[in-house]
Amino acid sequence: MKYSHLGIPTSVPQAGETYLEQFDTHVTDHESNPYGIQWMRYGPNCRLPELVKTVAHVAFEVDDLEKALQGQEVIIAPNSPSSGVVVAFVVIDGAPVELLQYVK
Repeated sequence: MKYSHLGIPTSVPQAGETYLEQFDTHVTDHESNPYGIQWMRYGPNCRLPELVKTVAHVAFEVDDLEKALQGQEVIIAPNSPSSGVVVAFVVIDGAPVELLQYVK
């Protein structure tokens, strides 16, 4: 497992946001800064869990997403928000954690 980024919910539009229509969510590119900070702004039709929309999450890159999800409380099933990556969210000690696998 390797640290990827920190996702922080916000209600303030950010420069360079990308809109993810399937989630009604605006996100910034975590690779645009040296600390891996990603701002996430949720629209009124966003159906993601409240925990994800209100609490910052940490994200980790994994080699095998299916294996990493075994025995975890999955709150967002595996999906592909952008080309080349599959992500899922779990809850660890009450906090959302994103697990992502790059598709090669």
